[in-house]
Amino acid sequence: MSEKSEMGSLIEVKSLEKTYQMGEELVRALRGVSFFIERGEYVAIMGPSGSGKSTLMNIIGCLDTPSGGSYLLNGKRVSQMSDDELAFIRNREIGFVFQTFNLLPRADALHNVELPLIYRGVGTKDRRALAMSALESVGLKERTHHKPNELSGGQRQRVAIARALVNDPSIILADEPTGNLDSKTGEEIMDIFDELNRNGHTIILVTHEETIAAHSRRVIRLRDGHIEKDEQLN
Repeated sequence: MSEKSEMGSLIEVKSLEKTYQMGEELVRALRGVSFFIERGEYVAIMGPSGSGKSTLMNIIGCLDTPSGGSYLLNGKRVSQMSDDELAFIRNREIGFVFQTFNLLPRADALHNVELPLIYRGVGTKDRRALAMSALESVGLKERTHHKPNELSGGQRQRVAIARALVNDPSIILADEPTGNLDSKTGEEIMDIFDELNRNGHTIILVTHEETIAAHSRRVIRLRDGHIEKDEQLN
């Protein structure tokens, strides 16, 4: 568990449990996981297949609910939120970046980045300005009207990062963001995350690659549903 104060933590996870029913078998994916994450931290979550890291990521992202324990985001207990409140959190508080990009294939880069703003009800003029600014921040100002199949893998991931940023979320949650990229392009994407963290964004990264985790300032290592190690990096 982090030694930092519980007061004012962005994320507080206490004795978190998650059990799945797999046929007749009960699988305990998380077994009493506890930690705090402060605003502005850059944290990598690591572990072998079956360690519980994807389950933990889904709970932090409000995509799944724990079987036991508690998860507080910005001081609010997530398990007590309504569906509307959870939808608001997913749209406004958390920016998601996935390994497979999850872009609309028939929409251009600008429209893909605008999507969270459309769900939020932002007017067309403001929406375009915010989306353009987000694309410019990841170096894609000249690619706004290109569709995903007209972009390289690295450019598609930049669009996905711009989409994650456009609502100015509390957390950027990245799941294996370089998994479909070659090593050079992957490093370029990690440079963007490094810059975002320097600018004050809280980043939580799930990865199985040590070289990618090395970009973070803290690594939480999971094994068999437990925290094996929680270490600060230089």
